[in-house]
Amino acid sequence: MPGDHPDSHLPEVSTGPCTGVSQAWADRFLTRRQFLSRTGMGLGALGLATLLDSNAEAAPVTGKDPLAPRAPHFPAKARAVIQIFAQGAPSHVDTWDPKPALARYDGRSIGKDGGVAMASPFAFKRHGKSGIEVSDLFAKTAAHVDDLAVIRSMYTDIPAHDVATVFMNTGSLRITKPSFGAWTVYGLGTENQNLPGFISLRGNRLPAGGTNSYGSAFLPGVYQGTSINTAAATVQQMIQNIRNSYASKAEQRRQLDLVLALNELHAANLAREDALEARLETYEIAFRMQAEATDAFDLSRESADTRAAFGDTAQGRQMLLARRLVERGVRFVQVWHDGWDHHQDLEDRITAKAREIDQPLAALLTDLKLRGLLDSTLVIWGGEFGRKPTRDRNGGDNPGRDHNAKAFSLWLAGGGIKGGLVHGATDEFGAAAVTDRVHIHDLHATLLHCLGFDHRRLTYRHNGRDFRLTDVAGQVVRPVLA
Repeated sequence: MPGDHPDSHLPEVSTGPCTGVSQAWADRFLTRRQFLSRTGMGLGALGLATLLDSNAEAAPVTGKDPLAPRAPHFPAKARAVIQIFAQGAPSHVDTWDPKPALARYDGRSIGKDGGVAMASPFAFKRHGKSGIEVSDLFAKTAAHVDDLAVIRSMYTDIPAHDVATVFMNTGSLRITKPSFGAWTVYGLGTENQNLPGFISLRGNRLPAGGTNSYGSAFLPGVYQGTSINTAAATVQQMIQNIRNSYASKAEQRRQLDLVLALNELHAANLAREDALEARLETYEIAFRMQAEATDAFDLSRESADTRAAFGDTAQGRQMLLARRLVERGVRFVQVWHDGWDHHQDLEDRITAKAREIDQPLAALLTDLKLRGLLDSTLVIWGGEFGRKPTRDRNGGDNPGRDHNAKAFSLWLAGGGIKGGLVHGATDEFGAAAVTDRVHIHDLHATLLHCLGFDHRRLTYRHNGRDFRLTDVAGQVVRPVLA
């Protein structure tokens, strides 16, 4: 936070037209060119130094205000995103992809690997005008099925939690790349300059895959997600050091202005550094957040009826916070709901996890709709991969399901999405996606399209090449678009 160490003897800042600092300060800086020319070394050595500099080709700067709202490639239907990430990989054949054949073959060997079929213990019922079948695990969310596009033909590359989690969030298996949220804010900026453009809501534990799933990688650091521990009891504990106990706001502003002026002098005489720019932008956001964040994260400002609708639970509070944040102009809100890794005791454990999120999900969709926000907010629910239709051999007498990269389900709702739709299909057992298959890159291309971007054109130059969220692949899944 700015001003954590008060200093009443800071040098005065000039209002000079060029650098904003006094000439005495300016005289303390010399460029390499100035130094070499003054000492008779000439320009030849400078050219050689540049050739030897591995960082000579720097990434382009993003301008004076990297978080200012920007227009996308074409008119967008979604202006904000709420991503609910069910980390651990929910079983699709027990939630959104009914497979009657599993009941007929229950206990019998199926497939090439000789696994034993495991019927879902949950009933699927048709809901809404669309008649989409949804498991009883999501009976409350199912009331909104006419607003959902359920993709039953998702697939990924590697069924390992950390790797697949990062892949779902960044589109990369190997190289550390920016997260989807970071790309979104890089492309669109944010509508509220007093809050971060990308906020990641989690519990006490860091997400699988670490900070990569909400990081900015080689994008400027200002685009990375701000991680908030929603398990904390108070706003001050959620956002530590949000208030400065040592300096007034006026003093903090004076200190920040000095640092920014010195940075401009450094940039003009030496070089503009992305890491330094990102750190200073973070200080600015922290300064501006002192009043705005306290209001945004204070759920007591909601009515008792609204709080009751979401439920006084960890996930209920997260969903309500997500709505409050997009309502205030935050561009991307990521909500982590872990604990979906069910290798054993499937029936009891998945029931408990679904019960945690079903009512809050339904309340979120209801609330967004009532406030006129659903049409402009893209909502995503899903995990990193799916589950096998067979019993996990390690489950004993009370089995669960093992990992499956070949098939899983997720759903989309809101801005740019056609509701009441099922896209794609898996085979009769749910072992693999077979019809209208959707890869992670295809999903990302589709989400960016809803935000107004041609995924092939939203790029950032780094290390001599143009990178994008979808790497060198990805096709927009047009049937799910409104």
